[in-house]
Formats: sequence, structure tokens, C-alpha cells
Amino acid sequence: MKTKKLAISLISVILFAVGLTGCNSNEIERWLPGKPLDKSNIKIGVIYLDEAKSGWSYSHELGIREAQKQIGLSDNQIIRKLNVSETDSSKIEYMISEAIAEGVNVIIAPSWGFMDVCEQMANEHPGVVFAHASGYKKNDSNFTNYFGRLYQARYLTGIAAGLKTKAGKVGFVAAQDSSNSEVTGWLNAFAMGVESVNPDAKIYVNVTNSWFDPAGERRAAQKLINKGCDVIAQHCDTSEPQLVAERAGVWGIGNNVDMSSEAPKAVLTSAVWNWGTYYTHLLNSIIDGNFTTEPYIGDLADGMVDIAPLSPELTNLEMEKKIEKAKDSIISGSVQIFSGEMKTNDSRIIGEPGEVLSESEIASGINWYYHNITVLK
Repeated sequence: MKTKKLAISLISVILFAVGLTGCNSNEIERWLPGKPLDKSNIKIGVIYLDEAKSGWSYSHELGIREAQKQIGLSDNQIIRKLNVSETDSSKIEYMISEAIAEGVNVIIAPSWGFMDVCEQMANEHPGVVFAHASGYKKNDSNFTNYFGRLYQARYLTGIAAGLKTKAGKVGFVAAQDSSNSEVTGWLNAFAMGVESVNPDAKIYVNVTNSWFDPAGERRAAQKLINKGCDVIAQHCDTSEPQLVAERAGVWGIGNNVDMSSEAPKAVLTSAVWNWGTYYTHLLNSIIDGNFTTEPYIGDLADGMVDIAPLSPELTNLEMEKKIEKAKDSIISGSVQIFSGEMKTNDSRIIGEPGEVLSESEIASGINWYYHNITVLK
């Protein structure tokens, strides 16, 4: 392993040297803290864990394209590194080094497993801004993190599921178990949305233990349908649960991007990210010279999270009105999702009357399931 890392490091140095000698000073301009950087000198390296054609990575790709359009960047100002496994730190380091050697001064790393390598490389490359999605690490100069309150959108999609189910059984394909607060918390928000319009409905969860497992997601969705679930929601990367739902003649709730184009006869709506909100903000802050490493948390209010348009064929005006009312209440603050006393599925009580869980607890402390959730074995 040491030999492999040494070889990769040597290759990175060579690539960096080639990048410097192959470009003039106008083509590579390093970012300096507190100094404006003309947009013509911005060059972005985006590290994707897959082909960025669907699900999580594709939602970020759409955001990159939106920011490119808003700011007016050319195609050659964006470099994409595809199929970078978040479990292979050597490859992550190599791909980031390669991007820097090609002249990038902004690295965007939208996957949890990229965090530690970004932390290391940000210290090694002070002239490059590093932005990491979904993590918590940062430094005081050139390494920041960003995320959003997608649980707000999940609550709204729960309303759609609760109103649509006829069986009173809603299925949910979860990438991780209760040890992962992101998955569990957002699932709980979904379950609360279901309960708000259908108190008798139950949510059945099947865990794949993988963020990206098309075959596993298919099996999980089918098992839920076999259980009698007539709406299939998800917190996993591919659209396979929605495709399974469509083939089975039941309904679905997509994730990360609008999945209605892939399963139009099933998808009621999807919980979606509009990452262009953040990427436009990030790049403008670099251009203006006021970039800071303060973490960015987007929500329904700034539009970074939302739900996709409701299917006109599969939904109705009642559903639209109830979702819009709930959305307005969340934005105004009159409805707080994780507030008051919340009963878990193992008969505990979480929270206090009149109190709302803190951001830190929502992000990393929800390891319990809401009372209307059953996890399949």
C-alpha cells in the first residue's frame, strides 16, 4: 500500500508540473483568500462517485449546469472526474491532484466519503477552494461544507404518500439503518408527513445498507410491494424502486431528482435538490472576494430543497392544496417538523413540549424511528 501511495504521489507531482508548464499565467490563476477572482479565471473540478446520470450525483450535475448558466462560464472551465469510489482514498486523492494539475482552483466534492481526503488536500493546496457536500469538516481558509434540510421536502412528500395510499401501507427503501442520522431523520420526517393526513397509515422500511445498489434497491422495493405497500418512497441513489413500483402497478415517491420521466405511471412527486442555489452562491463569493468557510445549509425558503411538480395524472387538487399549505407553514416557521414530544416505535418519547430539536441533533442525533415505522427483517 505504501508503494502504491508513493507511486500515486509521484504521478500527481508530475501531472501538476505538466499542468504548470503547459499553460500560461492567464490560464491558471490561484485563488487568494479575500481577493476577488475574475470569473474568466475560475476553473472548477467536480468529483463524482458515478457517471452522474441519475440520482444523487445527477442532482449535483444539474446544479453545476445551473450555476454555469447563471454566472456565464464556458464548458472548458469545468472538469468532471467520474466513477471515483468514496471508499478508495488513493483514487480520490489522485483524481483531485489530476484536476489541480489541469488548472482548477475550485474543487467540488459531493459525496460523504470524499470528506477526509478533501480536508487533507485543502491544507496542501491553499490556492484552491474545496467545497464538500453532506459532511461536517472545514478549516478557516479554503475548505467548507454545505448541505440542506431535505427533511422539509420529505415531510411534504409524506403528505402525498399518505393521501394516495389505499392500503394504508407505505414502503420506504432506505440506504442505511438507524445508525445513520441523515437517512433515519429524513425518513422520520416523511413518516410525520404521512401521519399528518393519514394517522392510521404505516410505513414499512427495507434497508439496503448501501447508497448505490441498483439490484439491492430492486429487491428491497419488491419485498415492500409483496408486503402490501402501494406507495414506494426511497432514500437511495437510483430510480430502481420507482421502476419496480411502476411495473407492479403501484405509486412512488422519487428522491434527489424528479424521477417522473423514468417512471411516469408511478411517480407522484419527488424530494429534490436544487444545488444550483448553492453553487451559484459559492462561485459568486469567490468572484467577489468574500468567500468564507462558514457552512451553508439550504432549505425550502431559499429553494435549495423542494418537491418536484405533482403528477397531473396521479394526483388531485386536494393533495396540491394540502402540500402548498404545509410548505408555506414550514417556510414561515409556524410548523416545525421535529418539535414537541415524538413517540418512537419502541415506545420512547423524544423531545420536550414546546421545544424543537437543534440542528446538530437533527443532523447527527436521530437514531430512532417514528412510532408509525416498522423495519423489515
